[in-house]
Amino acid sequence: MGKLRLQGYLEVPPERREQVRAALPLHMELTRAEPGCTAFEVTERPSRPGHFLVTECFVDRGAFDAHQDRARDTAWAQVTAGLPRHYTITEED
Repeated sequence: MGKLRLQGYLEVPPERREQVRAALPLHMELTRAEPGCTAFEVTERPSRPGHFLVTECFVDRGAFDAHQDRARDTAWAQVTAGLPRHYTITEED
C-alpha cells in the first residue's frame, strides 16, 4: 500500500461561495494536522470564481480514509454538501 493523492476541483455556485470561503481555513488547518497528511491545498482560481482546485496527499489509504471519516461531520461537510466534485485518486508504491 502506497501514498495516496487526490487531485481535482470543486464547483461552488455564487450563492454558496461565501460560506465555503469562510469554512475553508479551519478545514485546511484541521486536515493538515491529521496524522498521515503530507499536503493539503484548496485554492480558488482567481480567473474562475467558484472553481476550487483541490490537492490532497496522504501517506496511505488508511490515513486518507481516516481523513474522510473525520471530515464527514464538520462544518466543511455541511457547507459543501451536494456540490459537484471532480476528483481523481491515485495510489503510488
